[in-house]
Amino acid sequence: MRNLMSCLTLVAIAGLSVPPQLAAQQSLSEPERELTRYVDDHNEEALALLERVVNINSGTVNLAGVREVGRIFSAELDALGFSTRWIDGESFERAGHLVAEHAGTGNGPRLLLIGHLDTVFEPDSPFQRFQLLNDSTATGPGIIDMKGGDVIMVQALKALRAAGLLDQMNITVVMTGDEEKSGRPLNLARKALIDAARAADHAIAFEDGDGDPRTAVIARRGALDWQLETKGTPAHSSQVFREDIGAGAIYEAARILNSFYEELSGEPNLTFNPGLVVGGTAAEFSAGQARGTAFGKTNVIAESAVVSGDIRTLTLDQLESAKTRMRAIVSQHRPHTSAEITFDDGYPPLAPTAGNRRLLDMFDRASRDLGFGPVSAVDPRKAGAADVSFTAGLVDMAIDGIGLMGRDGHTVNETADLRTLPIQTKRAAVLLYRLAQGNSIP
Repeated sequence: MRNLMSCLTLVAIAGLSVPPQLAAQQSLSEPERELTRYVDDHNEEALALLERVVNINSGTVNLAGVREVGRIFSAELDALGFSTRWIDGESFERAGHLVAEHAGTGNGPRLLLIGHLDTVFEPDSPFQRFQLLNDSTATGPGIIDMKGGDVIMVQALKALRAAGLLDQMNITVVMTGDEEKSGRPLNLARKALIDAARAADHAIAFEDGDGDPRTAVIARRGALDWQLETKGTPAHSSQVFREDIGAGAIYEAARILNSFYEELSGEPNLTFNPGLVVGGTAAEFSAGQARGTAFGKTNVIAESAVVSGDIRTLTLDQLESAKTRMRAIVSQHRPHTSAEITFDDGYPPLAPTAGNRRLLDMFDRASRDLGFGPVSAVDPRKAGAADVSFTAGLVDMAIDGIGLMGRDGHTVNETADLRTLPIQTKRAAVLLYRLAQGNSIP
C-alpha cells in the first residue's frame, strides 16, 4: 500500500501539470511544511478510511447505514478532541446529523466545516462496494459525493492536530444525513446546519464540485420544487375548442409550459424543468414518491393535469422575480380552464459574494504555494444545490468543492481520482491553518 500511495503522489504531480513542489513550497511556513509531511505519511490511513466508509451503504433512506457512517466519523473526531453529538432525524423522517465542536484557545475566526454522510445509492442498488481500478482511480458508491470529501476534512484536521495547531482553532463540523434527499419539513431538517452557520464566521464545504481540482465553488444555484395543477371542462373530444367548453386541462398545461420556455429560458443562470406530467379525465400525483397516475381516453377532453418540476436561480432576487413571472403566466387562463402553481421550500442560492471570492483567493494562494497550481471559480451552472447554500447571508465567506475529485457522481460509474486525495487534503489543511492565523487576501 505504501508503494501505491507514493506512486499516486508522483502521478498526481505529473498528471495535473503542476510546477515542482519543492520549489513552490519555499512559500510555506515550517508549520505548513509539517502539515504536508503528515498528509504524505498518512495517505495509507486516508485510503483505508475511504474504503471502509464507502463499503457501508448509506443511501439516504437507509437510516441505519447513515447512522453507522456517522458513528465512524464521530469516533474519528472524538479522537481529535471534538465534542460530538448526534441530532436525531425522526422529526424530519431521516437518520439525523453528526455535529462536532472544537473550542480552541485562540481568538481566530469560527470555522464551519460541512460534509454529508448519505449517498444516492440505496440498499437495492447494484453499486455497493469500493473497488480499486488501477494505481490512480477507484470506484464506489458515494466515493466522491461525498465520502471522499469527508475523509479529506478529517485528514486535514488530523494533520493540524499532529502539528500542534488544532488546539487554538475554533471549529464546528456538521455532517448531514440527508443531503441527497432532504427530510421534511426542511426548516427542521436543516436547523442544525443553520444554527451552526449563525455561530460561524466562515464556511468550508467538501463536496466534489465539478470534479476538476483546478476549480472550487463560490456560488451555487438554489433549487426548489414547483407544482402546476390545471383544470378543464370535460366533454366529448369532438367538441374541443368550442366557446362554451374550451381546450381542456392538458392544453392549458401545455400553454403555460411553452410560455415559461419562451419568456424565461434566455435568462442567465435561471433554469426551470418540468420533470413529470400526468393528465386526463383524472390525474393524481404524490410529491413524496415523485410518482403520478392518470386515466383518460382519446375521445374525452382532459379535466385535470399535474406538472411537477424544479427551478434553479443564482440569487434570491432572481428567484423571486422568476416566481412572480411564472405566476403571471399561469394566471392568463384559456377559456373554461383554471390553473394554480405552488412553490415548495428548497435549497437557497449561494450568491458569488466578495467574501466568497476572498476565500477562493486564499485557497488559490495555498494551492500555488503547495505547488499545485491555480484554482478558479467554477461556473455556477456546473454546481448543483448543496448544503453550503444554507450558510448564505450567515457567514462572511464560504467556499465549496474542495473534496475528492473524480467523475460520474450519482451514477454506478462514480469514480474517484485518487491522485487528488493528498492534494486536496494539503490544500484544506493549509487553508484552515491560515484562516486560524487571521491571514487574508485583500
